[in-house]
Amino acid sequence: MEFKTTRASAIEILDNFIKNSLGEYSKLRNFDFGPDRRSNTSCLSPYITHGVINEKEVISKSLEKFSFSKNEKFIQEVLWRTYWKGWLELRSEVWDDYLLDLKRIKEEFKDNKSYLNAIEGNTEIECFNEWVNELKTYNYLHNHTRMWFASIWIFTLDLPWQLGAELFMQHLYDGDTASNTLGWRWVAGIQTQGKHYLASEWNIKKFTNNRFENIKLNENAPPIISDKNYTILDKTFENPINIEEKKLLVFENNLAFEITDFAIKKFKKILLIDNKNENRNIKLSENVLNFKTSLIEDQKKRLIEKSINCEIINISEIKNLEKVYCLYPTVGENLDYLNQNSLKNIDFLYRRIDQNSWKFCNKGFFNFKKFIPQILNSLN
Repeated sequence: MEFKTTRASAIEILDNFIKNSLGEYSKLRNFDFGPDRRSNTSCLSPYITHGVINEKEVISKSLEKFSFSKNEKFIQEVLWRTYWKGWLELRSEVWDDYLLDLKRIKEEFKDNKSYLNAIEGNTEIECFNEWVNELKTYNYLHNHTRMWFASIWIFTLDLPWQLGAELFMQHLYDGDTASNTLGWRWVAGIQTQGKHYLASEWNIKKFTNNRFENIKLNENAPPIISDKNYTILDKTFENPINIEEKKLLVFENNLAFEITDFAIKKFKKILLIDNKNENRNIKLSENVLNFKTSLIEDQKKRLIEKSINCEIINISEIKNLEKVYCLYPTVGENLDYLNQNSLKNIDFLYRRIDQNSWKFCNKGFFNFKKFIPQILNSLN
């Protein structure tokens, strides 16, 4: 399993999946056959997370192959990340509280033997140890495996979910603030209060094709209890009526400017923002940082080929800029940097799919998916 850092590679993976595997997706998607057998899933999330390809591209190509009814499960899975982002945009304090909790818990657990054994893959649970090594080696895990991993971490190893979420963010190529934080909260039982996810031996055996044996888990643990409630924010995601010819900031979540809603607009210069670990609360692994840097370099190369004036700058250089536009970076480390430095010289530009999706994220995904046909129509 290899994730090459070019848009051309992402499109090739997408096309191969649509051609060869999309038809069996609903039937086979929950099986984890191991890192060398990933054809039953698309493996597109590292590219979608970074905007190298976008949801519209992926869904449009799938609908060219099969009808909406046959593609519905795949389309839902593509839009889960869009939903999670919108959910967190409307409750951004969840992310703020997570970082505060993480800082405190990291200090408490810095010498905890169970925690140290877990992050090194040195527990008594063979499958968990293998997944830790897979995470660090390939910087990717099957989605079903992420659920098992989080459940074992929380309910069998009895470790704080915040530390597990940090481990994923450190090592996943598709590490995404919303999907990762809210996914771990969901497994723990605090995203949907009282509803947690418990991994079981039979389920792991079945969906790993019996690759593991003798899996001793706590299959009767109660959900984690949280007394925190979050008010839905009254936020609008509106773009300026007239976009002037100014510089444009592009963060790591929008690395295909040529397919954005704003590609036809004229900007003085496109500034691609590189955010290193010194400005991050969660320090990313070298592999993940290199992955992001390479994707940024590939975007710069494509822009230059189109004779678009562009430059890669460190995030700290934003402080010195005059009035600029910015493709919205979403709740997370990059937006935190802008807010913490009180940068008022930035006008955000929002993607159409986000504008048309996030307004339906005030409730659960079951409610959101009722609006998917409407969201898809808006993309056209």
